[in-house]
Amino acid sequence: MSAGKRILLIIAGGIAAYKALDVIRRGRERGLNFRVILTKGGAEFVTPLSVASLAGSKAYTELFSLTDEAEMGHIRLVREADLVLVAPATADIIAKMANGLADDLASTALLANDKPVLIAPSMNVVMWRHPAVQANVATLRARGVVTVGPGAGDLACGEVGDGRLAEPLDIVNAALRLLSPGPLTGLKALVTSGPTYEAIDPVRFIGNRSSGKQGHAIAAALAAAGAETILVTGPTALADPAGCIVHHIESAAEMLAKVQQSLPVDIAVAAAAVSDWRPVQEAGQKMKKREGGAPPRIELATNPDILATISAPGPKRPRLVIGFAAETEKVIEHATAKRQKKQCDWILANDVSSGTGTFGGADNKVHVITAQGAEEWPRLSKTELAERLVARIAENLKGTKS
Repeated sequence: MSAGKRILLIIAGGIAAYKALDVIRRGRERGLNFRVILTKGGAEFVTPLSVASLAGSKAYTELFSLTDEAEMGHIRLVREADLVLVAPATADIIAKMANGLADDLASTALLANDKPVLIAPSMNVVMWRHPAVQANVATLRARGVVTVGPGAGDLACGEVGDGRLAEPLDIVNAALRLLSPGPLTGLKALVTSGPTYEAIDPVRFIGNRSSGKQGHAIAAALAAAGAETILVTGPTALADPAGCIVHHIESAAEMLAKVQQSLPVDIAVAAAAVSDWRPVQEAGQKMKKREGGAPPRIELATNPDILATISAPGPKRPRLVIGFAAETEKVIEHATAKRQKKQCDWILANDVSSGTGTFGGADNKVHVITAQGAEEWPRLSKTELAERLVARIAENLKGTKS
């Protein structure tokens, strides 16, 4: 249970700091208690009084405050917390965390901390994508720091892209997941999602209609169940699911490389609609259409089989490998043959023929194919299907954590 759990919230100096007030409000509605450190920059956007009014306790701001250090020193602030949350986490405070700097109350408390840490990055899209920021975030993730967001959308600076602070309720839910370990806590999961794009030339590609909705929903459900979740996704219009480490790729070869880098894991769900073929050669320039000329001949090569690679026997094979079979006819028959050929444990077979609405739709209907046979599931929303699948995974792996 999370009721009564204590969060040390650090509000850094970004325009999204005002959303931290809603994080406090929504967290308290769910039984969480907050103590708050407000950085000098954070206090430029929200006041200590507004923070204190919502949190029900004073906001701490100064490292060298004689009163605060006597009554509630920075060591005690972190020792009495169950979780440290940084929201918004600016490029500056992320850099301080990654490099062990301690020049104010917030960074000093973070360095003195031995509790789980959750950060919600927020910054301009160019800053977020800067190699230094990405390296710092990677360093923190390697140390066990969990991230929620950022999302994509309109930014306060007027630009559009990644860097938007995760929604307050998503941040609270991510904190609740860390405070209430789920059935897959301690396990590591890998999910592939979305389509792959195989380049013909710098403009054109071979692709498919996959939206990535099902794979992203499964990744989110695995993270919500406590698994350390890695999502490798092709191009989609979806926001990164909360609590996941996300790698964006385009081609099947890039997806395979990221998958292999992510192994070993306990659970692998290959939900991506990987293109079966790719052009043998990608034209260096846009191929021009010639009046009266014949269309270009495009020679195709077979793409690597990612599901079969994951399922192959060996020391890095996951304990549970789950694939998908998108079929337009003889769904169970073809999926059963695919499970045997790929050597995976389960196959989720669905009918994606015209009129089903599966590709790009909100719902899905699957047959779960295992060594014991086929089980038909009712039509569910893709979120509900993901939650049901993760519950089945947890039941299958119960008592087998290594």
